[in-house]
Amino acid sequence: MAYDYLIVGTGLFGSVFAHEAAKRGHTVKMLEKRTHIGGNCYTEKQAGIDVHKYGAHIFHTSSKKIWDYINQFTEFYPYIHAPIANYQGELYNLPFNMNTFYQLWGTKNPAEARIKISTQIEKTGIKRPRNLEEQALSLVGTDIYHKLIKGYTEKQWGRECDLLPSFIIKRLPIRYTFNNNYFTDIFQGIPKLGYTQMIQKMLTHPLIDISLETDFFADRTRHEASSKNIVYTGMIDQYFDYCYGELAYRSLHFETKVYDTDNYQGTAVMNFTDSQTPYTRIIEHKHFCPVVTKKTVITKEYPKEWKKGDIPYYPINDQSNNALYRKYEKLAQQQKKCLFGGRLANYRYYDMDDTIAAALKLVQYEFPAE
Repeated sequence: MAYDYLIVGTGLFGSVFAHEAAKRGHTVKMLEKRTHIGGNCYTEKQAGIDVHKYGAHIFHTSSKKIWDYINQFTEFYPYIHAPIANYQGELYNLPFNMNTFYQLWGTKNPAEARIKISTQIEKTGIKRPRNLEEQALSLVGTDIYHKLIKGYTEKQWGRECDLLPSFIIKRLPIRYTFNNNYFTDIFQGIPKLGYTQMIQKMLTHPLIDISLETDFFADRTRHEASSKNIVYTGMIDQYFDYCYGELAYRSLHFETKVYDTDNYQGTAVMNFTDSQTPYTRIIEHKHFCPVVTKKTVITKEYPKEWKKGDIPYYPINDQSNNALYRKYEKLAQQQKKCLFGGRLANYRYYDMDDTIAAALKLVQYEFPAE
């Protein structure tokens, strides 16, 4: 059987496209090299709790169109993301707001906090930041930088802050209100039954076939011949056999444990911002969508260098990698049969709402009259 579309990957981008293509009467074959659908937003039950297997995923958007779209497939629990920063045992609210400033300095109103931050910025004497460290210091001053940015950032990127380019931190939000809501988006939540169930509903259609534990590259010629069109959501450099070289990524390692307690840390996400703690954060999954149980599940998240065989999480969008990506992008634009989309194929970090918007844009491009 020749399918209309072969989709490589069952993450959010590919799943939205598959749903829309099937809805329009097109046959779809999906290939997934993992043992499950859903890509990195996959959730699985442990001790009766939905565990975010590949890191915390909070759905947030200011687009009513995207919010209405995703609500076709799931009901949302109205979760508000309010992470805590742990610096050598000292706890601070995130994002940087009046609660954080009070915890740091005892300032009680916005005027006091503004004076404290502006005085510290002025003392740095930085006019033209040459690296990430100088950029951050020129935006938030010394205390916030050293306690809440430096250690976390160096663990995340595996490099000293003064060796990282300044454009990684274009801005640092400072809020002069007592508001711990991390996101400013109008709509925010967690699927009540988990992300896996949400994507399963997208893909439940008689015109969609899914093959798990199937690597597109292991039998590429046969897979390419099985369909009229391809939607590729994997690493763009791998598609072209790394002909210009490898793009760089950061990867992650997770350690997940079940504990016989109903509450381990009191919040869904706690960031560890010192350089001595080897992990960047601990996720306690039951706080995303409360469930009555005497157990809890936590995950420690360790950043690491990416190498072939690892899951690529974060593109390193510095000048050299972006230039390399543009060379691959030109090759992609020359392909007549294959469409490219998603975080890995576009070599950029997408929030989930951005991923859905990009997939729907490709749908409009591919089916303009439908």
